[in-house]
Amino acid sequence: MQKLCTLFLMLAAAEASAQAFTPVEMVNWKLQAQRVTIVRDTWGVPHITGKTDADAVFGLLYAQCEDDFARVEDNYLTALGRQAEVKGEAALYDDLRQRLFLDSARAVQIYGRSPRWMKDLLHAFADGTNYYLATHPTVRPRLLHRFQPWMPLLFSEGSIGGNVSVVPLERLKAFYSQQKGTSYQAPKPTADRLAFEKAEEEPTGSNGFAIGPSKSASGHPLLLINPHTSFYFRSEVQLTSAAGLNAYGAVTWGQFFIYQGFNEKCGWMHTSSQADSMDEYLETVSQQDGKYFYQYEGKQVPLPTDTLSLVYLKDGQRQRRRFTTYRTPHGPVVGKVGEKWLTVKMMDTPLEALEQSYLRTKAHDYAGFQKVMRLNGNASNNTVFADASGTIAYWHGNFMPRRPAGYDYAQPVDGSTKATEWQGLHKVEELVQVKNPARGFIQNCNSTPFTVSGEGSSPDKKQYPSYMAPDAENYRGINAVRVLSRKKAFTLDTLIAAADDPHLVGFEKLLPSLVRDCQLLLDEPGGTLPPGVEAALPLLRAWNFNYSKTSVAQTLAIYWGERIQRLARPRVPAGQATDYISFTNFVIEHTTPEEKAVALSETIAELKRDFGKWQVPWGEVNRYQRLTGQIDETFDDQQPSRPVAFTSSAWGSLAAFGAHTWPGTKKRYGYVGNSFVAVVEFGPRVVARSVVTGGQASRPDSPHFTDQAPLYCEGQFKDVWFYPEDVQKHVERQYRPGE
Repeated sequence: MQKLCTLFLMLAAAEASAQAFTPVEMVNWKLQAQRVTIVRDTWGVPHITGKTDADAVFGLLYAQCEDDFARVEDNYLTALGRQAEVKGEAALYDDLRQRLFLDSARAVQIYGRSPRWMKDLLHAFADGTNYYLATHPTVRPRLLHRFQPWMPLLFSEGSIGGNVSVVPLERLKAFYSQQKGTSYQAPKPTADRLAFEKAEEEPTGSNGFAIGPSKSASGHPLLLINPHTSFYFRSEVQLTSAAGLNAYGAVTWGQFFIYQGFNEKCGWMHTSSQADSMDEYLETVSQQDGKYFYQYEGKQVPLPTDTLSLVYLKDGQRQRRRFTTYRTPHGPVVGKVGEKWLTVKMMDTPLEALEQSYLRTKAHDYAGFQKVMRLNGNASNNTVFADASGTIAYWHGNFMPRRPAGYDYAQPVDGSTKATEWQGLHKVEELVQVKNPARGFIQNCNSTPFTVSGEGSSPDKKQYPSYMAPDAENYRGINAVRVLSRKKAFTLDTLIAAADDPHLVGFEKLLPSLVRDCQLLLDEPGGTLPPGVEAALPLLRAWNFNYSKTSVAQTLAIYWGERIQRLARPRVPAGQATDYISFTNFVIEHTTPEEKAVALSETIAELKRDFGKWQVPWGEVNRYQRLTGQIDETFDDQQPSRPVAFTSSAWGSLAAFGAHTWPGTKKRYGYVGNSFVAVVEFGPRVVARSVVTGGQASRPDSPHFTDQAPLYCEGQFKDVWFYPEDVQKHVERQYRPGE
């Protein structure tokens, strides 16, 4: 009786906080929590067990909120199109873009027709999050004080983000800022300007490797899981239930499935894809008597409109702006090209996407995994796969519209005719793919699928429509084929070494062009070089193009490479390919010897100015630092940090570490790249190792804030404790949600 009274007092105190939760809800959540066990291992990784899958999901969301509630909330502010309510007017058009494609009213409708098993998971998602808020009254959400079960259905596919984010904001702003009551004056968004801005961004993406039995020292297949995301974007968890769930890997904050990971029988790694799963349409729009019409098959059809009322924060006050929005059956209007209005058509099946994302975690072999893929709910990813039976496989994309021949779908197509309409979807069996290639390995590094297994074992480009795989080759892809081809048999250790191979392929042609052109300048009558260049050239000539914390040549090469690329980028003609390899060739051919030499001299001067000398080892400028754990991290040259040898994937670094200087810093600090990384061997027992960026927790006072940073920065991995008997040997804390 005393325990019961204590329980109700605790519940009443929690309810009395800012959260509006009823006593009945609290009692029900407490009862569900009794069916959940969370074991934190000595790295802080949560191993969550429930009686049912829904119980496990309840515990997962509770544990995620413990580790980083701010990121859970932030992802749903994005999905809801409500970032401007906390970030201000600058986020208004991000919210508009989101709401043009996905809205809460429709998510509620989709929830209503969801199958019972999915509703159970959706309720567990909301209940686990809300129970965390109810039992942690000191946590102050920025906006979301209650989570609803329909919220995960706001994503255009099963992962945070999806395809909506590729719609250019500047084009959207230029169109919708013309309306009365708006004040934004957008620059004209030309195709070459958009391409330039994209080229300036730090590349993201991922690496996935699968090793078949023929190239495995043990005869068991191996899998590398190496997503490149913004740091701390995903956390490491294990999710199990008495109903057969047992998945380990990376979960995005606020989602309730293992996004990239493995179970007892198989593993899956997703890499970002350029497979063309969405199309732009040019709409012929006219105005008659104050109303808009679009043309279709020779007829004038009334253009559907809607009013979106968006709230934003300005000077501490909530303001509201209303937008009149438009759409055709192709999708919402997102801008103009000349006098044509532009609409976007993309995958719009949130339920199927969420079903696929969850069900693939319970697949046990190639056939089962491929069956789940027939839901066609993955629009932005490729998949690298391995299973315990020895099968390795790769699919390029998943949701793939079937298009009529005769049109260039890389460009906007005519929206006034049915001749450009999608003709259903390609079957999974029709996608660009490979299964058990003869060379025994698969790699994808956000590059073309036609080199995934090297020469002779990769898919044949001529057998597929061009829109299925427009992806270019990149330097990571070239390096991956090199390192996977040259070794006869891999172990977990040598697979880790392959994933951290230090060679920077991107400099193999670029840097020799600098050395050659400098020599040309010296060979001229009375030839000289700009200040500092002649002293630096021997270092660059001797460099083996491998990254190292102690390499001065790497520092010179990267600073110079970035500078010469900035010089050349405005010279790229509009519409010309800007992938990394073709752009390197362009830089070599369209910068003069004098410009290359001057860029190196300016690099030397920059290093002297910032560090007092130009002979700066790469590890002194390329640093890992985590100070606050906030979503927008701050960096400080005066605070402790760690040297990192690996670098931007743009240069072919398989282990990716995107870094730059920040306000007030001279050193570069990483913010994107390797996040959750794991290697897995599928034998009679699963054996795996992993590492995350920094640590599991987001609080600086937690022992798991940066406990993995030494491993991460050195390319080392910790053991994964997958089986209960192994977990029990490394328990830091065992508890139930709410305790």
